[in-house]
Amino acid sequence: MAAVPDSGGDDLHRPGAQRYAADWARAVRRLGFVPLSADETERLLLVHTVRLGQAVLARQFSATPAEDVGRALVEAHLTEPRVLDWSVHALGHRFLAQVLPDRVPADVADRVAALQGALAAGFARALRNRTFSQQERIARSAWQARDAVERALRDSEARFRAVFTGAAIGIGIAGIDGQIIEVNQSFADMLGYSVDELRQINVASLFHADDAAGMWELYQELIEGKHDHARVEKRYHRKDGTVVWTDLAVSLIRHDDGRPRFTVAMIEDITERYELQQRLRFQALHDPLTGLPNRTLFFETLGRCFERAGAEQRIAVCFLDLDGFKAVNDSFGHDLGDRLLITIARRLADCVAGQGHLVARMGGDEFVILVDGGDGLDDAVGVAELALAAVSAPVLVGDQQLAVSASVGVVECPAAETSASELMKAADTTLYWAKAEGRGRWAVYDPERSAADIARSALAAGLPAALDRDEFVVHYQPIVSLLDGAMLAVEALVRWRHPELGLVGPDRFIGLAEETGLIVRLGEWVLGQACRDARAWHREFPAQPLVVSVNLAARQADDPAIVDTVADALSRTGLPAELLQLELTESAVMGTAGEPLRSLRRLAGLGVRLAIDDFGTGYSNLAYLRRLPIHCLKLAGPFVEGIRAEEPDAPVDHRDERIVDALVRLAHALELSVTAEAVETGAQAERLRALRCDTGQGRWFGPPMPAQEITARLRGGEAAA
Repeated sequence: MAAVPDSGGDDLHRPGAQRYAADWARAVRRLGFVPLSADETERLLLVHTVRLGQAVLARQFSATPAEDVGRALVEAHLTEPRVLDWSVHALGHRFLAQVLPDRVPADVADRVAALQGALAAGFARALRNRTFSQQERIARSAWQARDAVERALRDSEARFRAVFTGAAIGIGIAGIDGQIIEVNQSFADMLGYSVDELRQINVASLFHADDAAGMWELYQELIEGKHDHARVEKRYHRKDGTVVWTDLAVSLIRHDDGRPRFTVAMIEDITERYELQQRLRFQALHDPLTGLPNRTLFFETLGRCFERAGAEQRIAVCFLDLDGFKAVNDSFGHDLGDRLLITIARRLADCVAGQGHLVARMGGDEFVILVDGGDGLDDAVGVAELALAAVSAPVLVGDQQLAVSASVGVVECPAAETSASELMKAADTTLYWAKAEGRGRWAVYDPERSAADIARSALAAGLPAALDRDEFVVHYQPIVSLLDGAMLAVEALVRWRHPELGLVGPDRFIGLAEETGLIVRLGEWVLGQACRDARAWHREFPAQPLVVSVNLAARQADDPAIVDTVADALSRTGLPAELLQLELTESAVMGTAGEPLRSLRRLAGLGVRLAIDDFGTGYSNLAYLRRLPIHCLKLAGPFVEGIRAEEPDAPVDHRDERIVDALVRLAHALELSVTAEAVETGAQAERLRALRCDTGQGRWFGPPMPAQEITARLRGGEAAA
């Protein structure tokens, strides 16, 4: 008995492997002719047993060794079909029981099954390749010397007949007219006919209806001598009407003068493999939860639409996202959320798929509809409205009735002007617009709005670096006494010296800084710079104390560290606290409670002045106002704009004047000073003075200007005008 080769098989059950190889060798010799001795056969099959065992136990599984074993059996001339049958079946339970150790991979059954298939495939391919080789030898030797031809022909026919009748794959011979001349039993079994029945059939009648034309054209080119070989995967009809998928290889056999003589076909049943491939493809291209096409299939389809689109053809998509789906998952659990998605997917498919549109799930609660054959934007919007209506109907999931809405981004444009990726990028942007506009609605892509959004995003992305590079500057707008014209304060207004756009006003970037959270860092920088400039003015003009007013964003006011930040700025710059005024928006102040309110009181305790900016535009809670440590109210610009007459006695909007009068009286009753913003004309200043408004701010008194211009005005004595 030969020893098991020492090649990584130490984990195998050695005595079991030897017994298995011995059983295999006895079966091979019992079932057919074997050109080897008993010992040689057993040694050969022991090597193959070890290879198969190593393949099962390999950390990285591969069925290739089994395919090599199948090929080796053919190379050893063990081609009796019953040998293959015994080898494949024994590789199941017998192999598991005798050869493998107790500890095997968890997927051992799948591995063994894969090895069985690979062994059979390797055997069949090797047999087919050997048959091809023998055919070529037959053709070459056929026209040698007469005696040699007769002798070789007898030998060749005997060999071919043995291979032909015993092959595990189907072999058929047909004339150049397509009439079947001969087939082996495997071919007949594959198609469900008897051999005699197939001899009465033309191959054309076996072709599947969906590929008959193409196959017949290929067959015609073959028998006309345009090709010597052809290989395709194709379908055949079985006798019972069912379909078998095959791997078909056809060779043309010629006369010695080159004329086509007949064809030899070798056919392998790959139905199971094809169906597995189709299942895997479906799984790869469809969402496992909803069964809808997934993003891969959607982009494949969209790509084909672009490829075949004409110069004038338009393409439209509707990108849909459920509103508040995260809340459903958080409240009711992911299982109910999945069931909701299944229901929504079915509704979307039912409402638009009948019109030929593709509905796909992109992931999460996002769906996309490819509008096929639409005539314009109206058709795309119509699809979006159908989808919204389908989604909005109440959904009963288990014992929960859910009210669902969605937002849809609609993009419709000429195919020649965009690409698949740009189209979906625009759809995603438009979906965001729909959500921002209130949800439960659709929005249509607007290139100009998109360009503005992109520019806005670029500004937002550049803010942190701009702050690091010291690209921001502070300008100051005078706040003047309406009684005597003296400059009593200045408001600090930040500007961005953008390297490409020039001086950018705060209206373009302050909102972005608030959204990104950079407003806290930027506000701290503005506060420090304003305190430094105010301290410089105080040192140079101690007799003309000038208050600097700095805006405080809502996020800064809510920051528990704001008091320390302000105190640190005052300490570092040496600015007296009474020369610093912090401006907060009315909505932020009026909603203040708890820790933010304590922060305001602590700021007031530092000696800092507090002002409400744009007073009158929010939800003024007058009873709450008197509880706040506020020193000044700044009247919102729209009230002052109503007092726009150029001459003192010209007609004005008396409603605005009465509102201003009431607000000034209210402020004074609460012992607060009043600053009127947006004073543009002398007439406005006169009327505000008549209404006993304390100070004014606006173009009439001077635009925002650099710190050195404020210094020049102070030197010119304007503060005491």
